[in-house]
Amino acid sequence: MAQKAAKTLAARNTSRLNQTLAATLLIHGFFLLLRALVFRSSFTRKSLVLYLLFSAPQWFINLQFERLGRPKVNPDGSIRRSGEDLEAKGLTEYMWDVTYWTYGCVFFAATVGDRAWWLWGIIPLYSVYLAYTTFMGVRQGYTDAAGVPQPQAATSKRQQKLEKRGGQKISYR
Repeated sequence: MAQKAAKTLAARNTSRLNQTLAATLLIHGFFLLLRALVFRSSFTRKSLVLYLLFSAPQWFINLQFERLGRPKVNPDGSIRRSGEDLEAKGLTEYMWDVTYWTYGCVFFAATVGDRAWWLWGIIPLYSVYLAYTTFMGVRQGYTDAAGVPQPQAATSKRQQKLEKRGGQKISYR
């Protein structure tokens, strides 16, 4: 059972990347087919430029996921590199949000029209919201009301409940 964690991560990354590739091809193929066959009159140069402009970040993110997350396998079948964790918090999570939001925008642009690309403008607003809440959380988490840094002793929920009931008090040395 050598490298069980690496094998599990590699299998999970491969599955997720294959699903993402299939969804990307399906959504973008749907847009191109629907616009080229059904809504021919609205498939103009402007429409194509908007499509390329607003779907380019998602294509770039997919390439980054492929480059960073796809496992590298030796010829004998052993894993050389399992890839980065594609379910990590932070920037990776934000990149998945951009990918899924772009899927929705491409779908709505295919069915409703070019005005649906305005939905893509929510992504920068969401970025500002995330940055603000992160900044305020860090700012409030490490200071008291006067702005003085306060180290907090980490207590478990069980310890807090016991102290609240007046039961077993825990003293820290």
